[in-house]
Amino acid sequence: MARSHHRKKHREHVRQFRQTHDTSTAEGRSGKAVNIFMIAGALAGFAIGYFASGAEPLWMATGLLLGAAGGYLAGRKIDEGKA
Repeated sequence: MARSHHRKKHREHVRQFRQTHDTSTAEGRSGKAVNIFMIAGALAGFAIGYFASGAEPLWMATGLLLGAAGGYLAGRKIDEGKA
């Protein structure tokens, strides 16, 4: 039969583990909206540049950079609301 004095240490360890690995707080978040929106914006800008220019490298690169910049700004605005 299990002894209760051993379970007490186990419960405390589990409680500490949950606190250190809690991802519901803003500090515990590993991903940010800035990264996701910047990547999505860059892909969208690249696709728009590709289709609009007929695969012209200059316009594809321009679309990529402008899309990434727009996604960064949108993601930063979203992250400001979460903090």
